[in-house]
Amino acid sequence: RRERQRFVDKNGRCNVQHGNLGGESSRYLSDLFTTLVDLKWRWNLLIFLLTYTVAWLVMASMWWGIAYLRGDLHQAHDDAYSPCVANVYNFPSAFLFFIETEATIGYGHRYITERCPEGIVLFLFQSLLGSVVDAFLIGCMFIKMSQPKKRAETLMFSRAAVISKRDGKLCLMFRVGNLRNSHMVSAQIRCKLIKSRQTPEGEFLPLDQCELDVGFGTGADQLFLVSPLTICHEINSESPFFCLSQRSLRSEQFEIVVILEGIVETTGMTCQARTSYTEDEVLWGHRFLPVMSLEDGFFRVDYSQFHATFEVPTPPYSVKE
Repeated sequence: RRERQRFVDKNGRCNVQHGNLGGESSRYLSDLFTTLVDLKWRWNLLIFLLTYTVAWLVMASMWWGIAYLRGDLHQAHDDAYSPCVANVYNFPSAFLFFIETEATIGYGHRYITERCPEGIVLFLFQSLLGSVVDAFLIGCMFIKMSQPKKRAETLMFSRAAVISKRDGKLCLMFRVGNLRNSHMVSAQIRCKLIKSRQTPEGEFLPLDQCELDVGFGTGADQLFLVSPLTICHEINSESPFFCLSQRSLRSEQFEIVVILEGIVETTGMTCQARTSYTEDEVLWGHRFLPVMSLEDGFFRVDYSQFHATFEVPTPPYSVKE
């Protein structure tokens, strides 16, 4: 079957684009910090470089303008003359003085004299502005570097989901795994069934979301994710798949979105990993191959068999039938 458009990709990216915002686009500027953090790295680095470059050039121009208006540039080499900033002869020297002041280097060759009140005011303004710019941009870069998005890439989901019997009940199952030795604290998993439907009143819902129970009542959705686990949804009278059979699966059109959340043990930040399964990726009458084996004093996980399944006898009928 031709691959159809997904609501959530296998890597967790949501295929939703917001358009025709009109005047609502100004909300992005009202939360500028979050907007910058959400941008891609290339735009963050460009904004970082441009902001500092423009700020440096503007402030250096202001120092050069004070020296020019006071006539310091023409009398800078006169030992008897007291300039606003000592040893500022031109724009490059004014730029160097600004960099020395902003970076608190203070080589000692250029300095403000006490006969320049406008220079003192500009120095105070430069210190305040520099602190604000540093806190905003460096904080933005720090938050972006510490985001746990890369941690989510070490959380695995099986490429396909399976339907087979477990403990005498028909179940929908998929597998999750953690590639790192560090644990996911308070890991919890949720599933959403996305399917179009029409209400009795005639309203068409193109992307209706329905919760799939993966053990919310029993606590099975709280995971101790130190080894691959098989997540199970029991198909019963309350399940959306109550009428699903092997034959009707071929004509159904739905998507199962899986959301795994937890706290990264090393950083304490919340991490979320997502994936989805379409009806083409649900295998009827299959079961996952075991991946755990007992070695000399420890358990070994064979991730080469993580996605592997095998057929098992399963009735082709729905639970309702």
